Amino acid sequence: MKSIKYLAVAIFSGMVLVACGGKEEKKKEGFSYDKKTEVVKETKSNQNDVVITGNDAMQFSKKEIRVKAGQKVKVTLKHIGKMDKNVMGHNFVLLKKGVNLTAFGNKAATAKATQYIPENGKDVIAHTDLVGAGETTVIEFDAPEAGTYDFLCSFPGHYALMKGKLIVE
Repeated sequence: MKSIKYLAVAIFSGMVLVACGGKEEKKKEGFSYDKKTEVVKETKSNQNDVVITGNDAMQFSKKEIRVKAGQKVKVTLKHIGKMDKNVMGHNFVLLKKGVNLTAFGNKAATAKATQYIPENGKDVIAHTDLVGAGETTVIEFDAPEAGTYDFLCSFPGHYALMKGKLIVE
């Protein structure tokens, strides 16, 4: 009986060693503990392509965005939360210079019919559509003149947390 137990333990141990690759660790191909100097090819990416996310905690993933003046800007807004846009909708609204963010946010709260963009967007450089859980929207516009501009989510009450600066260089 003892020999059957020892045989079973030996077979099980052998299977574990084979499944785990034995005691000898295999190095992953291309991996080394030696320091190597790596040449990185410079890729031309468009600095003016911006991806920003909004979540159910009323937060944008970026508080500051830098772009080049006079070039096309592409803003992709992704709603990574789980709530519907009627409850936790998000948009990206870029305001003109000198527009009071708080005053705009308060006016926006009453503009449900126009996706919370008041007065036909007279204070807005560009804005995305309102999105909800899992949705993505994209807007393209020409970067304004050099300076600092406010951006926000204009869904009621969100501008207090969901805001940032677009810096045009």
